[in-house]
Amino acid sequence: MKIALLGYGKMGHEVEKAALAQGHEIVVTIDNEQEWSDRLELLKKADIAIEFSQPDQAFDNINRCFDLHLPIVVGTTAWYHRLEEVKQRCLEEQQSLFYAPNFSIGMNMVFRINKQLAQFAERYGYSMSLAETHHIHKLDKPSGTAAKLANDIIAESSRYQHWSINEPYPADTLPIEVTREGEVFGIHSVTAQSSADRITLTHEAFSREGLAQGALAAAQFLIGRTGVFTMEDLFA
Repeated sequence: MKIALLGYGKMGHEVEKAALAQGHEIVVTIDNEQEWSDRLELLKKADIAIEFSQPDQAFDNINRCFDLHLPIVVGTTAWYHRLEEVKQRCLEEQQSLFYAPNFSIGMNMVFRINKQLAQFAERYGYSMSLAETHHIHKLDKPSGTAAKLANDIIAESSRYQHWSINEPYPADTLPIEVTREGEVFGIHSVTAQSSADRITLTHEAFSREGLAQGALAAAQFLIGRTGVFTMEDLFA
């Protein structure tokens, strides 16, 4: 694949390393507004874009790729309040979009188990809560991964209607504890608790490698397809 990297921070570099190791080519990196102008012709040579920028840049980056009919894989989160706009344009114009709150294969296994745990908790009256820890440079709170875990729990629950990171937590609100410290790559925990016992489901990332590998797998999946896709499509 000829890949354009949109966002050339730590994740961009990790994707680059993994892509080169697999024999792919990085035709351009774009990390700021000036580079969008200076490197547009290089971008047009790409087969696909992989986007790991900032929440306030992702929406524009997606639309710029759509303008070029360039398939795009998006790993940035905290832009999902505009997801329906993006989906509508993607489908109307037969564009190609793959987005995920977390590209780690292991984390996506946890997503599946989390849904089962939420069903169990609903059936047997367990209360649920989440906690997530990331490095101090991460801007969004909670992480997109934690938000997905929470939303999947709410979808299975008659008790929880909302999630929140702020105390106090009303009875209908699923609590999410957020911690930002050091250079932690990412720890997510889901807890189900009753008066008799506690169940804890935890995923800890040791590096960004798993995210990069998953993003490349998504890119290979997306080429030749049109529409909106997620990790559930990749695992189908």
